[in-house]
Amino acid sequence: MNISEKKIVNTDKKELSRLFQLQNGFQYEYGNQPIEKRVQRLNKLKKSIENNREGIVEAVFNDFRKPAVEVNATEILPVIAEIKHAKRNIGRWTSVHSVPTPLSMLGSSSKIIMEPKGVGLIISPWNFPIMLTLAPLVGAIAAGCPVILKPSENTPHSSEILQKIISEAFGEQEVALVQGDAETSTYLLGLPFNHIYFTGAPSIGKIVMKAAAEHLASVTLELGGKSPVIVDESANIKNAAKRISWAKFINAGQICIAPDYLLVHSKVKDKLIAALRSQLEDFFTKQAKDSGSYSRIVNRKHFERLDGYLKDALNKNGNFEFGGKVDADQNYIEPTVISGLDDDAKLLEDEIFGPVLPIIEFDDIKEVPKIVQSREKPLALYIYSGSKKNINFVVNNTRACGTAVNHSLVHIMNPNLPFGGSNNSGIGKGMGYFGFLEFTNQRGYLKQVTPISATDLLTPPYNGFSKWLVSFTEKYLS
Repeated sequence: MNISEKKIVNTDKKELSRLFQLQNGFQYEYGNQPIEKRVQRLNKLKKSIENNREGIVEAVFNDFRKPAVEVNATEILPVIAEIKHAKRNIGRWTSVHSVPTPLSMLGSSSKIIMEPKGVGLIISPWNFPIMLTLAPLVGAIAAGCPVILKPSENTPHSSEILQKIISEAFGEQEVALVQGDAETSTYLLGLPFNHIYFTGAPSIGKIVMKAAAEHLASVTLELGGKSPVIVDESANIKNAAKRISWAKFINAGQICIAPDYLLVHSKVKDKLIAALRSQLEDFFTKQAKDSGSYSRIVNRKHFERLDGYLKDALNKNGNFEFGGKVDADQNYIEPTVISGLDDDAKLLEDEIFGPVLPIIEFDDIKEVPKIVQSREKPLALYIYSGSKKNINFVVNNTRACGTAVNHSLVHIMNPNLPFGGSNNSGIGKGMGYFGFLEFTNQRGYLKQVTPISATDLLTPPYNGFSKWLVSFTEKYLS
């Protein structure tokens, strides 16, 4: 069965401008509406998702051959959970926060007003086309920002069902979805949005940031990188193998926080490889190609990229511990584990974003930070260990944007944790309160209550009293 590939059409530039101007003119009315209106919009989004659940499952299958259970668990459930979390907390998030005022400003009061930034642009990726489009939207709705959504052209079936969900739930002055390729994205990035939320590759993130700088728009960049998973000699190998296999090979490895390379202590390397092989057979049988639980690569372009990595691995002393089979007609790549690679192998240099896991051996935990530090900061770092000392050593001597100990991926499921990158892996945070903050301006507000302010005593002409008052304030009141 061939993967269904559907073409998309770029949205007319005049239509893009019209939608932006419509939302730009509506932003103050939209942002000033009662918080109950935001809750109503979240409810409408939730209802539309639930009403189109079967369509979502079918669309994502047509783009990836992703199993229905996986679609529900990784595309729909996280968005529903995000909506519920926002509804429970939106009153607290949006409330005015009173803050202390220094004694030197006696007679005034201070507070922070949580106001919408304005019109937002969300450019989402193809690997989780539903979740990574709608989860950021929840934060924007909670913050009171109208938004234009631009999903990936690589998942046209998912984009089509997203269009239906959005049009059923919102007026286009509130949320509008447009389709197109890089040409559409480029035109949108030329418009003066107040905030841009982009999820994708670091190379494209740089383009987004440059475009945003032209209008001094704030940005959230959820990017990627090579996320390591570390297994030391004290780890529970059976648990590690199961959780690493799940995290790496769900969605055929097309996950920005999937383990990208495995660092394993030489004492347990063979045992872990055997456990990984056994676990993957339990997940997908010995023939993953025939399993109804295994996805495909999104399109021919990315299939050929990954197939190129496998061919490069053969030329770089790669030892295929298992896997390596491909089928171009289905964009299929077998779950694959490779050891012994030369340092310049592409699998060790580029973010893989596919079902291939390279292994690097170490003999001493002190080697691990040096290997991680030699690469850009990862979006995630995973540690499997029974040694508190080793765990703390790795955490303290590496930098990562999220970490899970004795598990993988699951930190993104906690809405109370920030999710997002640093430097090459991104800027800003998403999910829950942190996603709300990305679309929110924290406006400082001071009100003079008494007729006379202390600063009235510091106006020119300056004299001996002015000098004394500044010195007194610095010493006792600041």
